[in-house]
Amino acid sequence: MTVDIRAIRADDEAAWRGLFAAYGSFYKTDFTPDVLDRVWAIVLDPAQGVNALVAELDGVVVGLAHYRSHPDTFTAELDWFLDDLYTSEESRGHGVATALIEHLTQLARDTAPGGSLRWITAADNTTAQRVYDRVSTRTTWVTYEVRL
Repeated sequence: MTVDIRAIRADDEAAWRGLFAAYGSFYKTDFTPDVLDRVWAIVLDPAQGVNALVAELDGVVVGLAHYRSHPDTFTAELDWFLDDLYTSEESRGHGVATALIEHLTQLARDTAPGGSLRWITAADNTTAQRVYDRVSTRTTWVTYEVRL
């Protein structure tokens, strides 16, 4: 099976909606149709600053990654943040998540070497952490949040 990574396109909407809804369900969040519409609009509008990749396994979209870049105040370099990463249950174990991360890593290096690519995951998402521990370095940073 071949994993191909590419930028998201408008004709990926149905596949993206299914994957993003499943991603929300995984984190015990049911996205309303309005939220799905708004996030889809954000992903397709370069002015919003959020970009998206999809992974295809033998021509079928089976994964997504939403990411953005921003200046880093510690290094004055461009940093990258992986907001969302999800692969369909059926595609797991085929290297889809690894391919998405490696593609984004190379894209970031080619665009602005010297920064970092970061992301967070739930503490109990041990399946994803096995992949992340293999392709990146776990940090000691603790995340805090204020709901607005």
